[in-house]
Amino acid sequence: MKHISLDGTIRQAEGKAAVKAIRKAGLVPCNIYGPGMDNILFTVDAKALKALTNTPNSYIVDLKLSDGKKITGVLHEAQWHPVTDEALHIDFLAVNPGKPVVIDVPVKVTGHSEGVKLGGKLYVAVRKLRVSALMDKLPDFIEVDTTHLQIGKQIVAGDITLDGVNIVSPKGTIICSVLATRASQQGAAAAAE
Repeated sequence: MKHISLDGTIRQAEGKAAVKAIRKAGLVPCNIYGPGMDNILFTVDAKALKALTNTPNSYIVDLKLSDGKKITGVLHEAQWHPVTDEALHIDFLAVNPGKPVVIDVPVKVTGHSEGVKLGGKLYVAVRKLRVSALMDKLPDFIEVDTTHLQIGKQIVAGDITLDGVNIVSPKGTIICSVLATRASQQGAAAAAE
């Protein structure tokens, strides 16, 4: 999986007034936590953060903090402004290279399905799947081939197998399906006659 670097400035102040001043200065309040470490409060430039938040891709985040610490983590949770869609707060989860990481990975649907050729419509239900794997085994994306998908059939998370990667999303999660349309039903009726 790709890495992205972010520079963070340690912050001491807490409370509404301090957080409001941080946001007014063009910074986003952040927090990183994980097993065996204390919570670290810091800020990140809002423009630099958009490279991580405004993309369908998932990344391993290499944080360089102002006190000299370097921590590897993943985006755990984000809070957004309901009107402006600006990031209000970001939580990161520290990861250990020797332990599995749980992260959402984008789904890339490929192929021209047989059901679509017969007039059906391809419906993609999810854009990301939650997976668990060691950091060096995490894929940049999960490729789902729809070439042999017929009308009325679907591909679920349980159908996906990747070497060294465990799909954490429920096995019944529908990734994509081919739905019947009027055109496909008329074509089937004409073929039956």
